[in-house]
Amino acid sequence: MKPIVYFSPVISPEKVLELYQKVGKSLPGKVAIKLHSGEKGNQNFLKPYFWKPIIDYVGGTVVECNTAYQGERNVTERHVRLLADHGWSKYFPVDLLDAQGPDLELDIPNGKVIRKNYVGKDLENYDSMLVLSHFKGHPMGGYGGALKQLSIGVASSFGKAYIHGAGEPEKIWTADHDSFLESMADAAGSVIEYLNGNILYINVMKNMSVDCDCCAVAEDPCMADIGILASTDPIAIDQACIDLVYASKDPGRDHLLKRIESRNGIHTIEAAAALGYGSREYELVTII
Repeated sequence: MKPIVYFSPVISPEKVLELYQKVGKSLPGKVAIKLHSGEKGNQNFLKPYFWKPIIDYVGGTVVECNTAYQGERNVTERHVRLLADHGWSKYFPVDLLDAQGPDLELDIPNGKVIRKNYVGKDLENYDSMLVLSHFKGHPMGGYGGALKQLSIGVASSFGKAYIHGAGEPEKIWTADHDSFLESMADAAGSVIEYLNGNILYINVMKNMSVDCDCCAVAEDPCMADIGILASTDPIAIDQACIDLVYASKDPGRDHLLKRIESRNGIHTIEAAAALGYGSREYELVTII
């Protein structure tokens, strides 16, 4: 059977919760809620009030990891301060997974490029995960969605450099590009394996800039909002988002597609599908 991806063109905090409930998957034990907390200065990231109903309902802990580039989130002290400034720690319990080392090493025996993934060690304190993704463009990956959250998002600061460098962290910005994309697919699969598939994904197609929420100076959104998607399959939900962008008649979609295509963004989905932990074919079920 094809995995189901639930979709609603209505974008609201309440609709996020409705689609989560529609998926009908139980997240056992202690739940990590992975989202993008937003770099200082970024105007496009989805704020705490937008995610509050679903986070309150699930009752989990918002988790993040330090970055591997200069900014306000690459050092624990500054990152903790920014989490407070952006309101996350005001409303929710927050866990910076790699605030203290050593990293948790996940084996990837069948990885196409990398055979290890270095994630924040506090991941070992959780039994399941809710991945809340803001779908948009990305300067390197082409797009950001569920697969990026699972890979770069859960990786420690060192782990991010390791993935970007396709196993050679010193080549963080100079590694072969497709090898970087394949490393993201490898890393995402290791997190799914570690949590025994106890993960649910929500992608929100709103404020879609060509730039990521990691950019302190980001372009404003370039096309109209599309909707909310929810699924238990990270590959299907990202593929559905890409398909919805292509299907859009909004004049701004070409700008976003230029970013995605110029970075070969679809290759992360292709590589993930080749690893077998999800499907590019899906059934889209629309909820009004």
